[in-house]
Amino acid sequence: MMESSEMSKIIPNGLLNRLRNIGVGAFILMLATPALAHPGHGPASGLTAGLLHPLTGLDHLLAMLMVGLWSGFAFPRKAWLCPAAFVLFMLAGFAFGASGGQLPIAEMLVTASLVILGLALTFEARAPITVALPLIGLFAIGHGFAHGNEMAAGENGATFAAGFVATTVALHLAGIGLSRFVLRYRARRVAQAAGLVTMVSAAAMAWSS
Repeated sequence: MMESSEMSKIIPNGLLNRLRNIGVGAFILMLATPALAHPGHGPASGLTAGLLHPLTGLDHLLAMLMVGLWSGFAFPRKAWLCPAAFVLFMLAGFAFGASGGQLPIAEMLVTASLVILGLALTFEARAPITVALPLIGLFAIGHGFAHGNEMAAGENGATFAAGFVATTVALHLAGIGLSRFVLRYRARRVAQAAGLVTMVSAAAMAWSS
């Protein structure tokens, strides 16, 4: 692994500080936008609507990134396990929501996913895979149900699902990629900052709801 002193030879400290400040500012702007709530699907439909839906709410966006980041951090050699479980159970939740099922705790599960993943990253917590997979699956059911429940009337469920699964996988991969950076360069503060931002976002969404 590359030491922080070696990394500073590649990226000057001044530039690192500027990047950090830009990142903090970007996160603040994100938290100040209406993305804290789902603005709806707009004119998009079918596959396009599905691709965009995970990006229409900061809760979905952050949760999917954090699943990849935490999985890559906690299970470096099996980073794909938690994302795979998330996608599988998300589809189950979606099918239930799209069929008209009721899940009163769906929003609670979505918020809990942000809080728990945020805490895990902030405090560098790991869990046995036998605990992590069911927990991630439970969170995914809440996110999937939200997708199905919010799907526009008359929408093609199969193409909509294909779209949000593709975006979810892309966000998971981005999170895993970030975890590789964190582990390679021992940039623990990056993961901790991501966890903290996720928890702040969850608090902001709970407050605004």
